[in-house]
Amino acid sequence: MANAPSGRRVPPHLHLRTLPGGDYSARELGAVHETTAGDVLAALQLPTRGEIYDLDCGRWPGMPVYPAHPPFLLTSYRSPRGMANRCDEGVGIFRDEVNAARVGLNTELVISTVHTGTHLDALNHITCGLEAEWHGGYREAEDWSDFGTLRAEASSIAPFVCRGVLVDVPAALGVDLLEARHLITRAEIERTLSAQGTQLRRGDAVLIRTGYMQVWDTPRAEAHHGAGIDHASAAWLADSGAVLVGADTEGLERIPSPDPANPHPVHVELLVRRGVHIMELAYLEGLASDGVREFLFVCLPLRIRGATGSMVRPLAIA
Repeated sequence: MANAPSGRRVPPHLHLRTLPGGDYSARELGAVHETTAGDVLAALQLPTRGEIYDLDCGRWPGMPVYPAHPPFLLTSYRSPRGMANRCDEGVGIFRDEVNAARVGLNTELVISTVHTGTHLDALNHITCGLEAEWHGGYREAEDWSDFGTLRAEASSIAPFVCRGVLVDVPAALGVDLLEARHLITRAEIERTLSAQGTQLRRGDAVLIRTGYMQVWDTPRAEAHHGAGIDHASAAWLADSGAVLVGADTEGLERIPSPDPANPHPVHVELLVRRGVHIMELAYLEGLASDGVREFLFVCLPLRIRGATGSMVRPLAIA
C-alpha cells in the first residue's frame, strides 16, 4: 500500500500550533499539504462578484445519518430555569446572592460522530487489509489508542484555501438529479467538464453534484440514493492533482460498490493510497442554480486530535 510522498510536510506558509501528541510525520500528511503560498494567492484572485455560497447542509436532532454512524443528539445541559429549580451549586457564580442582575446561562450537550452533515474524512477513516492499515502505512495494532488514532488523524488536516470546481453531472445529462445507484464514470466527468468549459488544475477541490440535496431528508431520497463516482474516476481525479474530492451524497462513491470484493474502492484509493481528503453531504444547489463552476473554496476542519474526520462549514466565493 502506497505511503505519502516523502517530500510532504507542513508547508512554511501554514502556521499551525503544535497540539499535544507531537509533530506530524511526512507519512501522515495529505495532498492538501502540497498547496503552496502561490496557490493560495492565485485562488484568492478568483472571486469577482463577492457572492458567498454556504455549502453546509446543516445539523439537527433527527437528521439523516449514514447507518454506520451514531445519530446526532443535542440536549439542553444548563438553562436559567433548570439551574434555579434545582438550586444548582455546580455553577456558583450564578447563585442568587451574587447575581442580582439575574444573568442566565444556556448551554447544550452534543453527542455525534464527526461524520455528521457536511464533513471531511480524515486519512485514518478507512483501513484496508488484515492489519487494518490506513494512509501512511499506519496499522491498528501499533497506532490506535483509547482516544482515537495516533497518526493521520483530523488534527493534521490543513485548512483548504484553493480553487474549487463544481462538476454538475445532472446539468450535463439534462436532468434535475441522478437516479439511485447511478455510476459516474471518468468519461461522464470529462464530458461534464467539457460541456461546462472547465479544466481541472493541480491543487483543486473537485465537488461532484448529483442533485441529491434536493431530496435528502425527504421520502424521495431512496429513489436517488447511492449515485456516485467509480474507482477509475477517483484515480483520475487524484492524478489530475485534486487535493479534495467531494459530493452532495453520503458516500461520494456509488453505493453499493460495483466491486464485489471491495465495498469502498473510492475511499481506499483516495484516502488510503493517495492522501486525498473526501468531503460528503455538501450543499451544491446554490452553485448549480447560479451556474457557478469555478470559485474560491474555503474549508476549515476542526483540529480534534485522534478524530477520523471533521464536521465543516465550507464556503464557495464567486
